[in-house]
Amino acid sequence: MELLELIRKRYSVRKYSDKVVEEEKLQKVLDAGRLAPTAKNNQPQRIYVLKSEEAVNKIREITRCAYNAPIVLVFAFSKDEQWHSDIEEGITSGQQDVSIIATHMMLEAAELGLGTCWVNWFDHKKVKEAFLKDDEEVVLIMPLGYPSEDSIPTGNHDNKKELQETVQII
Repeated sequence: MELLELIRKRYSVRKYSDKVVEEEKLQKVLDAGRLAPTAKNNQPQRIYVLKSEEAVNKIREITRCAYNAPIVLVFAFSKDEQWHSDIEEGITSGQQDVSIIATHMMLEAAELGLGTCWVNWFDHKKVKEAFLKDDEEVVLIMPLGYPSEDSIPTGNHDNKKELQETVQII
């Protein structure tokens, strides 16, 4: 499948089947993230794969947006390992690095027939307390699994602004 076709086809899955994600597919998704670029190649990402019953139940207690997926990925970064600008104080790369990595993984999952949903609607402090180390900051969670047979994109999935509304060629 061509990349643009895959991007058009992919949607935020909010209803998952009980089918187990094969270890080989999970490893391919994780490897797609490993191959993603990061600022200065610092690789500050921390990806927690929640798949034990205890871990999955814990994330489901924190947010309803785990959508009963069999696996939930927690994306975070080490504040100590992220790139820090020497030009302007306070400019760092952790959020961007993790966003690039999550996008790579989301697209690989779609290529493999798996569904995902980029989730930022959760209590970040509770996720940090439950899963992260002190120097880490959570960016997003991402349910991962096979979409249920009746899973469909939301009604506004295909509503996209025209390029001239969002792009300026200067």
